[in-house]
Amino acid sequence: MSGFGITLLIRRAIAAKSSHHYAISVDPFSLFCSNFHSVGPKDRSFSPEPRIDLSCINEADDAVFLFRQMVRLRPQPYVTEFNKLLQVVVKMKQYCVALKLFDEMRQWGAPVNEYTMTILINCCCLLKRVDVGFAIFGIFLKHGYEPDVTTFTTLLKGLFLDGNVAEAEKLFKKILTLKLCEPDDVTILTAIDGLCKTGHVLAANELLCLLENTIYKPNVMAYNGVINGLCKIGMVDNALQLQSKMIDKGISPDVVTYNSMIQGLCDFGRLKEVKDLLNEMVNHNITFSLVTYSILVDAFCKEGSIKEAEDILEVMKQQNIRPNIVTYTALIDGYCLQGKMDKAKEVFDSIASSGLKPCIISYNSLINGYCKKGKVDEAWRLFLEASSKGLEHTTVTYNSMIHGLLGEERIADGWNLFKDMEARHVRPDLRTYNVLLDGLCKTRQIAEAFLFLKMMEDKGVSPNIVTYSILISGLCKDGKLEDAKKLLNELPSKGLQPNCQAYTIVIGSLCEEGFVEEAKDLLIKMERSGCAANSVTYNNIIQGLLKRKEVYTVMPFLEEMYKRGFSADTTTSSMLINHLQVYNKDVVLLEMIKKVVPKI
Repeated sequence: MSGFGITLLIRRAIAAKSSHHYAISVDPFSLFCSNFHSVGPKDRSFSPEPRIDLSCINEADDAVFLFRQMVRLRPQPYVTEFNKLLQVVVKMKQYCVALKLFDEMRQWGAPVNEYTMTILINCCCLLKRVDVGFAIFGIFLKHGYEPDVTTFTTLLKGLFLDGNVAEAEKLFKKILTLKLCEPDDVTILTAIDGLCKTGHVLAANELLCLLENTIYKPNVMAYNGVINGLCKIGMVDNALQLQSKMIDKGISPDVVTYNSMIQGLCDFGRLKEVKDLLNEMVNHNITFSLVTYSILVDAFCKEGSIKEAEDILEVMKQQNIRPNIVTYTALIDGYCLQGKMDKAKEVFDSIASSGLKPCIISYNSLINGYCKKGKVDEAWRLFLEASSKGLEHTTVTYNSMIHGLLGEERIADGWNLFKDMEARHVRPDLRTYNVLLDGLCKTRQIAEAFLFLKMMEDKGVSPNIVTYSILISGLCKDGKLEDAKKLLNELPSKGLQPNCQAYTIVIGSLCEEGFVEEAKDLLIKMERSGCAANSVTYNNIIQGLLKRKEVYTVMPFLEEMYKRGFSADTTTSSMLINHLQVYNKDVVLLEMIKKVVPKI
């Protein structure tokens, strides 16, 4: 689908629309005492309600002061007033303070009810002490308090926050089977969302199917949670099927549903199907949101269709929809991918004039773009500027900058930056180690590279196929072809399958060393293993042979290259043209070269 088609569709859609911390150390188990005081309506029939002004609370100390006034009042305020006070403290994220105040409520004989219990359990869950929350739950039960759906939902949320996914799923199923309460939309969404966010998307999908066969029907938000989860793990077709299913059940998808599916399809470059979804949105009068537009801008930028991304931005402006930092960053990334650094910087500079502040991801995109263009000094200036603006460098920031420095052979600067990264406790990832390893191999420090590999493994970092491809390439360039072949053959024993790049490196080196038959055998082995030779493979083979001036040996590979629809790259083309000066009378060779070097 063309970007122009999507832009038209968007226009059609528009037309259709005409603290302060109170330092208290609390032992939660000090709460479990017997002198709870429950107040029913009859207890306060003839008592005037004291007036409590919660608006005076600006920090935890104010809440504590007001509370101590409240407990001394006679008659004491209603339980609802105490609960409101506790809720104010919870909103200030002073969970320990709320627990301490409850402890004092118990000591003063202040009234409590089921809602008080839920507030306390919520505090424990937010402190990731769901075990204490369940203990409080048990104590209240013993005192005759009946938990409601909010209490169970809070416990469910606490289990997910604490990482007890299996127990959370078990609790939800008990709620259904034992009818512990009537689960509402919030309870269902808590379970679905909790499973999806912890990576248990298929379990969430199964739970959704289970609910469909009960009286507790999931709503659009529950379906959205699963659809979004499926899209994020690459199961876009399953998400599309689930959307059809929800429609069949009479539940209308909303903009959130469509945004998840559009994002999922864009991630796999399925832009034609994106157009179909946008058509559906238009036909159902679902307005495109800022998120919708941002997804499309990002998708077009990644596809290299900057013009279409700019058109969408223009439409947004016409509709008074202000791009956010995500939209701007996507556009910056798009220009960087095309090497248009002046345009990328122009967009970056326009962020501030739009009333926004660049985030570290915006800086990362620009830094990476400059490094890839070899403009390392400009990248370094932005690297320093980001920290001066109070932004923390991420692993991605360091990776881009280290890669840029090493690429410009500023080896000492690259390694010093790695040391700085570790000193600032920014955790290196596998990409960091691969970049450094590549730097060692390119400077033919092969022994040091293998020592670095050992250090990686000692730190618990598992090398991947990219790591070993770097080492294989380093060995080949250092003239250690036998060691490279040995490492390639050892990969399956390390739990890794050689990829096209690893095979291509060795095949190219075999050709360069004159072992053409062995290179052919390895090419056959490569393809039998499921790795199809690509353009790089054939260019490497041809370059290796041409370096040995084996021009006629090249011809079968040129023929195969042509049959597979591959073209000679710049280096191969230059080498072939140079050899034509010697073999200019060979018409067959000339015709073959013309097939893979179209400009001749």
